Amino acid sequence: MNEIVYDVIIVGAGPAGLAAALYTSRDRLKTLMLEKLAPGGQINTTDRIENYPGIERIDGPTLIEQMQKQVVNFGAEIKSGSEVTKLEKLKNGNITVYCDKDKCTARAVILAPGSSYRKLGVPGEEEFRNAGAGVSYCGTCDAPFFKGKHVVSIGGGNTAVEETLHIAKYAGKVTMIHRRDEFRASKVLVEELLAKANEPKSNLIIKYNTIATAIQGKDKVQSVRLKNVKSNKEEDYSCDGVFIFVGMEPNTDFLKGFVELTKRGFIKCDCAYLRTSVPGVFVAGDCRAGAAMQLATAVGDGVLAAMMLKEYYRNPAWWKEPVKT
Repeated sequence: MNEIVYDVIIVGAGPAGLAAALYTSRDRLKTLMLEKLAPGGQINTTDRIENYPGIERIDGPTLIEQMQKQVVNFGAEIKSGSEVTKLEKLKNGNITVYCDKDKCTARAVILAPGSSYRKLGVPGEEEFRNAGAGVSYCGTCDAPFFKGKHVVSIGGGNTAVEETLHIAKYAGKVTMIHRRDEFRASKVLVEELLAKANEPKSNLIIKYNTIATAIQGKDKVQSVRLKNVKSNKEEDYSCDGVFIFVGMEPNTDFLKGFVELTKRGFIKCDCAYLRTSVPGVFVAGDCRAGAAMQLATAVGDGVLAAMMLKEYYRNPAWWKEPVKT
């Protein structure tokens, strides 16, 4: 019995993967999507989306349900509960994708496994994990939901500083805590942060040498237990929400040794065509180096990767051609 060779296998059924599948399936390409859990990924935990162009407001699960229905109607095949363990480039140019004991083959692959927010791992974090309950990992996404309220932001890198400054445009008060006595963010960002904190009647407060040991409340966040790492003094600090910015972890462990990754595990690519180091393997979404970590940009990546497939199909040598300027 001959093995089915798909035109494209998409690893990951989040927004990037679903957007790619929409375009490949509408082009009548035989498309298989492999998803470790259920379609949607991180966006399933989002109860309010208000920054996706053309949609005034929607929740994550509803958006994913609509995207999934759309791609299935055009003929894409989705296999949930299929965790990809490795990929192999064959001599004939095709790529085999292994899932536990199963395997499937395609002419090309789009990698869209996404990334995960690094957690604090403190009590209450999972319980209140969505903007409605009070814990968020994205200021750009959720800051407007805390207009006029008091929030705590946690972190010390570039993302933490940038997002905290954004949150301060909406919140009535922002308390930023950092476990060290100086920030590791770039100097220019730190200068901007300190200038904001030092403004007369500023709504931004910085607490150094401080960590959060618990997030507390009933139904919603009401306080954070803070601990000074030098004095060991603890306090219950009243607030309406907590923003956690301690990094992202790309879901790319299964790709080590197959494609080139950054030191942090993000997939290297050329940002113009989303080509990886392996011919026929594209990347889309939050797992790639340089990703903006936004719903709209993940969808855009998926669309671009799907469109670039045709260039590769027409001429495999295109893979090594430089980006046109």
